[in-house]
Amino acid sequence: MRLKKPIIAIAAAGALALTACGGGDDGGERESGTDVNQDDAGNTGDFTDPEREGPVEIEGAKEGGTVKVISQAGLNTMDPTEAYYQNTWSMLANLVTRSLTQMVYDEEQDAMVLVPDLATDLGTPNDDYTEWTFTLREGVKYENGEEVTPEDIAFGLQRSMDREQFPEGPSYSNEYFLGGDEYGGPYSDPKGEFEAVEINGMDITIKMAKPFPDMPYWGTFPAMGPIPEGPESDPAKYRLHPLATGPYMFGEYTPEKSLTLVRNPEWDPATDPGRTQYPDEYVMEFDVQSAQIDEIMINDQGEAQTTISYDDVLAEDYREMEETGRLAVGTFPLTSYWAPDYRKITDIRIRQALAWAYPYADADLAGGYIEGVTSVPATSLMPPGTPGRTDFNPVEGHEPHSTDPEKARELLEEAGEVGYEISWLYAKDDPLSVDVKDVVQAALKEAGFTPKPVATTVADFSTLRSDPDTDVNVRSGGWIADWPSGATWFPPVLGCTEVDKGVVGANYSIFCEQEIEDEITRIQTLPLEEQPDAWGALDEKIMTEYLPLFGIRYGGVAQMYGSKIEGYHIDNTIGMPTWKNIWVNE
Repeated sequence: MRLKKPIIAIAAAGALALTACGGGDDGGERESGTDVNQDDAGNTGDFTDPEREGPVEIEGAKEGGTVKVISQAGLNTMDPTEAYYQNTWSMLANLVTRSLTQMVYDEEQDAMVLVPDLATDLGTPNDDYTEWTFTLREGVKYENGEEVTPEDIAFGLQRSMDREQFPEGPSYSNEYFLGGDEYGGPYSDPKGEFEAVEINGMDITIKMAKPFPDMPYWGTFPAMGPIPEGPESDPAKYRLHPLATGPYMFGEYTPEKSLTLVRNPEWDPATDPGRTQYPDEYVMEFDVQSAQIDEIMINDQGEAQTTISYDDVLAEDYREMEETGRLAVGTFPLTSYWAPDYRKITDIRIRQALAWAYPYADADLAGGYIEGVTSVPATSLMPPGTPGRTDFNPVEGHEPHSTDPEKARELLEEAGEVGYEISWLYAKDDPLSVDVKDVVQAALKEAGFTPKPVATTVADFSTLRSDPDTDVNVRSGGWIADWPSGATWFPPVLGCTEVDKGVVGANYSIFCEQEIEDEITRIQTLPLEEQPDAWGALDEKIMTEYLPLFGIRYGGVAQMYGSKIEGYHIDNTIGMPTWKNIWVNE
């Protein structure tokens, strides 16, 4: 999953197997007023509760009030099929749309738990995980009063396979669903046959092309929810107003600028094992500069008392905000990195030289990162705590977060490429992005590169980065794995699926090697208990032998909320607020 701020993206991971509620570790302290333990950030736990039912009541919570949300980053597409950024996914899945399953915060575990949603449980697989059957709840309605049908779920799943229409959406349906390698989706392949779903009454059975034990996690995605077939779900319109099945529905929405969510009168809490509807509305304002956000939240005056920001507090304001007691600090499995275009920068020595030249510490300082909280030196793709992860240095002799321009120049001289041009995107309307660009430009020049930063805007950044023909040869990126498995790191980030379809997707390196693709496929067919170690070994092989990207930092969060906001915790699988727990204490 991509980071909410598209200029540096991200993915969440943990244990592989599904177990009943219990087991796993939440990965360190997440209390306000403390630094965080990043050593286990990749382990998001494996808590499940397949029998949880609604309605949900939070002790002491009150109805009413307006929650204001401010952020520097705007929203990319809000079509559920394509919502794949940290903020768009989180808002839709928790407040607006419902899916087969869902994640909820459990205060006793202090971690997220996988529970049913539109399905009555977490699904039933066949013996080899090539079929999953979900029984759907009755009585769930859209905001317009029409009842959700199994056919609507089927169309939502069908829609999720259309990579041409939804290029930034997740591609797991294409990866796992039967026929996903050939069927192009209802818009791009209208004459194609969709054979992955069978409906029998309220039962929906999903057929797989290969074993898929993690289907209940994929079931949490907005893309795995109901969408009515017909003109009302036309992608150009639906991305501006998806039909709500959750407790809130769209009011006014200006893409990248603002969004108001109001109560959905058709939502029935008795049918929902995870969500609540305490605030009257959420009023969201985007494109607010980071320094302004910090000032508003620290002062805590007027409507700021009922305001939240899921942006991280800047490093210079961290201790002052911490002293207020209104700082939610936590971990989630984030790896941010630089991804040289593997089609263009073909010499590994140049990619290694970039790893030596990058100004890690100075870029962190310029970007407002907090050492040990929102920035930890990165090595492997999978963050610490991820099952199967091994410790290694991708570039021999290179210590994490160390910069050595002389070593970088030596590699360029060896390759006969001193003066090699490096071009990358930055957002000219984001002061932090400009500051980071300046220090990176200076460092690359010192190391013997010819830097060529390419200016764009925050609003246009993700579109340009996702275009394989954009005139850059490095893309800044990152990943928050989508559920607890190495299978959500390597196929989307370094697999050939997206490259074969002519899109960037999440593979910002545009990396595709058949040897690696074959190993990804092999690991996915291994017994569940053998997969974590195999993913760890693959991580080391890719990074040391190919280096299609190099890690900049593992991350966490330090988020601010007003003095009248209650129930604000950190979702340790995605690094966003636990929206379902929030209420206003007027």
